[in-house]
Order: sequence, then structure tokens, then C-alpha cells
Amino acid sequence: MAASSKEAPVLRVSDPAAGAGKLRPIGGSGSDDFNRTVANQVVQSLWLAHADKEGRDQLQSAALATLVSIAPKDEIEGMLAAQMVAAHAASMECYRRAMISEQSHEGRQSNLSHAGKLSRTYVQLLEALNRHRGKGTQQKVTVEHVHVHAGGQAVVGAVEALPGGGGAAGGNQRQPHAKALSHAPVAPLRGEDAERDPMLFTGDAKRPLSNARRKVARRAEG
Repeated sequence: MAASSKEAPVLRVSDPAAGAGKLRPIGGSGSDDFNRTVANQVVQSLWLAHADKEGRDQLQSAALATLVSIAPKDEIEGMLAAQMVAAHAASMECYRRAMISEQSHEGRQSNLSHAGKLSRTYVQLLEALNRHRGKGTQQKVTVEHVHVHAGGQAVVGAVEALPGGGGAAGGNQRQPHAKALSHAPVAPLRGEDAERDPMLFTGDAKRPLSNARRKVARRAEG
């Protein structure tokens, strides 16, 4: 009796980028096999035991609509979006079970603990999706040194010594690579060579000279 041989399964592998991807809005892939798999995984992750047929259809349609609204652009975003929907659905189910009136205190605490972990997982998935889309990086500005020179102009940036020595201690050295602030948090300093305004004292121009001062002036003239 001849032994029956099992044929090896034949797998079809195609480049997702070359596919038409009619279901691309769901999974973000050019392969509809991938998009259907993601859709089925999301639908099967929902807790539907407590819902009737109309409620089940509504929950499944809402889950797929959520995938479309997230608008995954590739397979990575499609998988992250599917996990986000599953984590949200699971966390809301735990919250629902925690609020059942017949629920024990231990059961309520357990469900709330699971719901909190799932909510944090959802936030982590959202941050991962934003980083993948380039939205998670923010520009960070670090002020290393602030120097105020004569004239009240402040510069921000790393200070480098110019050729000829002196380093950052010289107050009059220029820093061409530093960025000037539009306003300085200190009062402007007067330069050494700045022209001083004449100081006027009210009343001196109209005050008559005393006799003693008149005599000194006449002697100087003589």
C-alpha cells in the first residue's frame, strides 16, 4: 500500500507596491490580501457576545470606518491602525465590565486595571504612528550662553575663540555665528565712546549772577 504524499502548499507572493489595492484605504497596502487580513483581524478582535445582530454589524462597520479615517499610507501604518482599534475596543469593554452593577469589588478593580493598561498601549501606538509619519519630532532649542556686549545687544549660541586669542572673556570680540536676540532681558549698556547728551539744570540760565561772581568775571576780562 503506497504511502500518501502531502503536497507542499503553494504560496503566492506579490509586491504590494505593484498591486492595485482597491481596499488600500483600510490597510494602506497595494495588496488586497493584506488589506483583507487586517480588516478581518480587527473585526475578530471585537467583543460581540453581548450585542445582537444589528449591534454586531454596527460595531464591525464602525471598526472598519475607523481604519479608513486613520488613513494608513503603508503596511506599517495599517498594522498600527489595526492595533489601535483593537486596543481601544478592548479598553472600552473593560470599562464597561467594571461598571456592571453586580460586579464585585475585585472584578471592578481588575477591569479598571486592564483598561488603564490598554489605554496606555493605545497612546503608545498613536505616538508610534505619529513618529512614523514624521509628526513626533519637535525642534528643541537649547540656550548655552547669553552674552551682553556694549550697546545692549545680546547673542545666543556656543562661543568659540577667534584667531588671535581672547576666547569668550573679551567683551568686544565679535561672534559672527551667534544669533542675535530681538530683545535682551537686561537694560542696554552705554558704550565707552558713545556721545553723551548735555545735562541741563533748570533755572541756571535765568538766575542773576551774584556780586562775587561778577567781580571774578570782570577781573578775568581785565
